Amino acid sequence: METIKVKAFGTNSSNDELAEMVINRRKVQAHDVEMEILYCGICHSDLHQIKNDFGATLFPIVPGHEILGRVTAIGEHVSKFSIGDLVGVGCIVDSCRHCESCEEGVEQFCEEGVTFSFNSVDKVSGGHTFGGFSNTYVCDEKYVLRMPEFDNLASAAPLLCAGITVYSPLMHWQAGPGKKVGVLGIGGLGHLAIKIAKAMGAEVTVFTTSPSKIEDAIRLGADHAVLSNDNEVMSNYTRQLHFIIDTVSAKHDVNTYLNLLRHDGTVVLVGLPPEALEIGAFNVVSGRKSFAGSNIGGIKETQEMLDFCYKHNIVADSEIINIQDVNTAFERLEKGDVKYRFVIDMASLKN
Repeated sequence: METIKVKAFGTNSSNDELAEMVINRRKVQAHDVEMEILYCGICHSDLHQIKNDFGATLFPIVPGHEILGRVTAIGEHVSKFSIGDLVGVGCIVDSCRHCESCEEGVEQFCEEGVTFSFNSVDKVSGGHTFGGFSNTYVCDEKYVLRMPEFDNLASAAPLLCAGITVYSPLMHWQAGPGKKVGVLGIGGLGHLAIKIAKAMGAEVTVFTTSPSKIEDAIRLGADHAVLSNDNEVMSNYTRQLHFIIDTVSAKHDVNTYLNLLRHDGTVVLVGLPPEALEIGAFNVVSGRKSFAGSNIGGIKETQEMLDFCYKHNIVADSEIINIQDVNTAFERLEKGDVKYRFVIDMASLKN
C-alpha cells in the first residue's frame, strides 16, 4: 500500500521522552478522509500507553485520540464529508462492522475487537496505528465525526474521549430531571461529567478528597460539593442518589459510595484503577444496588454527544500547549497538576 511521510511526536521506548519523528500514513483510499490536525487533547490513557503500564504498547508509539481537524482530501466513494469540513476522530477508527455490537452501533464493544486511533494493529495498511500527535490523520469516513463550530474549538477536542466517556453512562442510566447524580472525582472526566449531567437536568453532587476543589465544583455547575473524608457530611447522603459516576483511576473504597445509593441505584466506573476494587456483598445485596462499568461510546452516540455539547455550550476547561511542551505536560498530568485537560495546538509541529 502506498504511504505518505508525516511529521509526528512519539517515542521508541517507555524510558524515552517523546520527540519529533517521521511516520508513514496510508494514502487516501476510496472511503477515507484525510485531515490536517488542528488540535489534539491529551488523555491519561496516553500516559499509560507511553509508559507501557498495561504491558501491550506497540513501539514506536505516537499517542493522541482526541483529534480535531479540517478535511484536506477525500476518497472517491466518500459521501459524508467534503474538503474543508471540520471533523474529529476519537478512540475508534475501525471495527469488524458485522457483529451484533457493531450492528447495534456500540462499536466500542466489537466482538472481534476495535481498532483504536493509536497502538492498535492496523488491519488496512499493516503495522500499527499512530495517533493524533502528528500533522495529518487518515481514517475511514464511517469512523469520522462531524465537529460543530464551537466558539472555543481547541477545548472541544477532549470531548472526543473524555466527553463521550461520561456522556454514554449518563445517557444509559438516564440522568435527567428528577435524578440525583453523584460525580466522584474532579479531573478531566469528572469536570465534564458535572457540566453534562447538569445540562441533562440532573441534581449533581460532587465528591472529592481535595478541599481546594469544593469551590471549583460549584463553579462548574454542581449543586452540592462534599469532602468524601468528612464522615458526618457524607452520612447526610446515605441512600439519596440514583446514580454515581466514578471517575477515579486510583485504588479507592467504592463501598462508601454504594452506601449513598437509593434502592436500584448504580455506581458506574469510568476510571481505570490499576488494582482490583473490593465490593462487600451486603453493599450490593441490600437495596438491589449495582456496580457497573462503561467504556467510551459508539460513533453514533459520540456524534450525539458533540451535538448536545454544542447546543449547551459545553467544552473542557483546557490549557493549550505547544507540542514541544508535551513531556512537561505529561509530568504535570502524572502529578494531577492540570485543570482540567491539556490540548496541543498542532500548528506548533509545523514550525
